[in-house]
Amino acid sequence: MKAAQLVLALVILVTVHEFGHYIFARIFGVKVNRFYLFFNPGYSLLRYDPMKGTLDVFARNGSKGAFTFKVGKERLPRPDGKPTWRDTIYGLGWLPLGGYCDIAGMIDETKDASQLASEPQSWELRSKPAWQRLCVMVAGVALNFVLAIAIYIGIALHWGDSVIPFQAMTEGMDFSEEMHQAGFRDGDILLSLNGKELDAKDYSLAWDMLQPGARVDVMRDGDTALVVISDKLIRQIATKGKDYEPMTMRVPVYVAKLMPGEPAAKAGLAPGDRILAVGADTVPSITEFLPALKAHAGQSVPMKLLRADGSTETASVEVSDAGKIGIQMLSPLEIFDLQTVKYNFWQSIPRGWEIGTDRLGSYVSSMKLIFTKEGAQSLGGFGTLGDLFPNQWNWYSFWQITAFLSIILAFMNIIPIPGLDGGYTLFLLVEIITRRKPSDRFLEIANTCGFIFLILLLVYANGNDIYRFFIK
Repeated sequence: MKAAQLVLALVILVTVHEFGHYIFARIFGVKVNRFYLFFNPGYSLLRYDPMKGTLDVFARNGSKGAFTFKVGKERLPRPDGKPTWRDTIYGLGWLPLGGYCDIAGMIDETKDASQLASEPQSWELRSKPAWQRLCVMVAGVALNFVLAIAIYIGIALHWGDSVIPFQAMTEGMDFSEEMHQAGFRDGDILLSLNGKELDAKDYSLAWDMLQPGARVDVMRDGDTALVVISDKLIRQIATKGKDYEPMTMRVPVYVAKLMPGEPAAKAGLAPGDRILAVGADTVPSITEFLPALKAHAGQSVPMKLLRADGSTETASVEVSDAGKIGIQMLSPLEIFDLQTVKYNFWQSIPRGWEIGTDRLGSYVSSMKLIFTKEGAQSLGGFGTLGDLFPNQWNWYSFWQITAFLSIILAFMNIIPIPGLDGGYTLFLLVEIITRRKPSDRFLEIANTCGFIFLILLLVYANGNDIYRFFIK
């Protein structure tokens, strides 16, 4: 199920990214030789040639497919030589590591300078002004970011926001050991971050709280306290797995249902009762309640109860050998005030923009971690990406994760590494500023080096996945 969600997300993201390059190339009259979803080393699963009017299935590169269907009539190129959409071969590769848009007159890792030794043609990218080539290069990144914003707008419009405000969490939060070392204490109620009141609807909040120098105000034992985040906290957390939670909500123990014939029912507990203490142990939340039950397993223990009418009583309850008393507890959504915000179409647009830009800002700020030992160890490949998705299909989670992956794809592609869109963009900016175009040979060498670096990075990231799954 996770793999299916990842593949669908990649189909959407890669298609949109490559379509950005394709559509701007077509706008400026540049021929696109091939448009492929996924890579096709050796052969293609599907290959459509509009000029020939054929659809090949399981086709080896350079030859006909195992099955060839005639889906249109054969056409000739335009007499004036201008390229059309029919000059492009559209295909589906078998290797789901991305996709590509083969633009005529562009040096990339699949071409060398000798292939472009002839005189530039009007329909080639290299014959276009630098500003047009720049638009073609950044279009993929731009469309990925636009896609993320559009998805977040759709999420806001369809689902809105349903959150429990931090101030409504009367028992505060539980924190991990790393957060304890940073200065937080279990039971702290979060108030503000850098002087701004914390909003549970803020998607980047958890990440912003971990930034070095962040100033977090909390309510502790009736007084306010300040926690200033050190530089080492984010490095400590970077190596944790995806299931690691730096903080979780503390939930008070309220009885929802009683199991007939079980100890709680026999002792007279009732739905709506809150359990305040087990023996001598105060249990403000489930965090303390469950260990207290286990400590008294197989014993009869007095429990202090807060009744629904506000009175307090003590009842003697038998705890089973498994540390259970036969109750079902209320969920946080049934205890705390749930804040639900609905957006109409016009309201969802700024909300989607806010979420998208916040996510982008948080991701960009996290990139400095890659240059630390902990950050390098936390890099992951397709296993890590697939593990982001839930075990069961959930459209809300799917679109949330797909939007975030679209932001990642946009940012990673604009990094100025030869072979990525950012590398081409850097060379074009240098050309625009200096009015000197890099030689084709230089671009060939740079792109080859960049491609080798990206392959090594891909191997390292997926190697980390293998190590974590099979060894660590």
